[in-house]
Amino acid sequence: MNNIKKNKNIFITGAAGYVGSVLVPRLLSEGYSVTAFDIMIYGQNVLKPHPNLKIVKGDIRDIKILKELIPGHDGVIHLACISNDPSFELNPKLGKSINLDAFRPLVEVSVKSGVNRFIYASSSSVYGIREEKDVHEDISLKPLTDYSKFKADCEKILLEFNSSDFTNIIIRPATVCGYAPRQRLDVVVNILTNLAYHKRIISVFGGEQLRPNIHIRDMVESYLSLLKSPSKLVKSEIFNAGYENQSVKSLAETVKEVVGEDVKLNYTPTDDNRSYHISSKKIANVLGFVPKHTIKEAVQDLKLAFEKGLLPNSLEDEKYFNIKRMQSIDLN
Repeated sequence: MNNIKKNKNIFITGAAGYVGSVLVPRLLSEGYSVTAFDIMIYGQNVLKPHPNLKIVKGDIRDIKILKELIPGHDGVIHLACISNDPSFELNPKLGKSINLDAFRPLVEVSVKSGVNRFIYASSSSVYGIREEKDVHEDISLKPLTDYSKFKADCEKILLEFNSSDFTNIIIRPATVCGYAPRQRLDVVVNILTNLAYHKRIISVFGGEQLRPNIHIRDMVESYLSLLKSPSKLVKSEIFNAGYENQSVKSLAETVKEVVGEDVKLNYTPTDDNRSYHISSKKIANVLGFVPKHTIKEAVQDLKLAFEKGLLPNSLEDEKYFNIKRMQSIDLN
């Protein structure tokens, strides 16, 4: 099962989300056939028609439709979840049903359907706040919120499924940034860039706190690397994926450099000095995956998107902000 040609039909949950909207066309360009499965609360027009793309609107909690769709696929990439703590905390019961309760049935259906590679998008937030400089994959987990705890729980569930013909992989991404067809403007680099471009001012609370980020194109390439790598290198393995750990102050200064010197940085003291940082040495050493795109490039891409009018009403439109959309729809 190590040959890439045997992993050509990919089922992606959350395929019309932020990362999915870049991952799907990238896989199609590599010759994969993709089933894009998503509840489509942010719209399905982010995915353009393609001969090898099947778009299905559906809920990962619907086991019946999963049993119908997943057979015939070689790989599953599980991106779907209620993302970020505020959105999760808005409706904890909903968050648990999607982020945790639906997970084991999804893996079970995948195994029974003959899927040979399952990639789970966990989160670097499972580590919590650490003093260690080298936060690697073998360090103990200290998730601080239900969102993070359920990510860690799903990792344990996936690692239970261990057979010779099933390759289970966990990836713990840093915060993703940059432009995408389904844009998010509620993550740190994207927030700062949006405010800098339209308001010409950024409020920085504290500034020395570290935040790990990764360019969305690199995030997508990490999934390709996991799909293409021999099973013996990735089976039952966990990989961090980040570019570099930069302070919030450094991120703000990068945004100012790209957007314009007239952008004002307002620094405000804060009691929230939480720093998050991760090491991405393992994925580099084991798979040879090293991010190629800088945070500065992510800011440049967003600036260009604003200039071209690709993100209209970016300060107000709820489609760019997960919690605003969650508040406006009746998902249960």
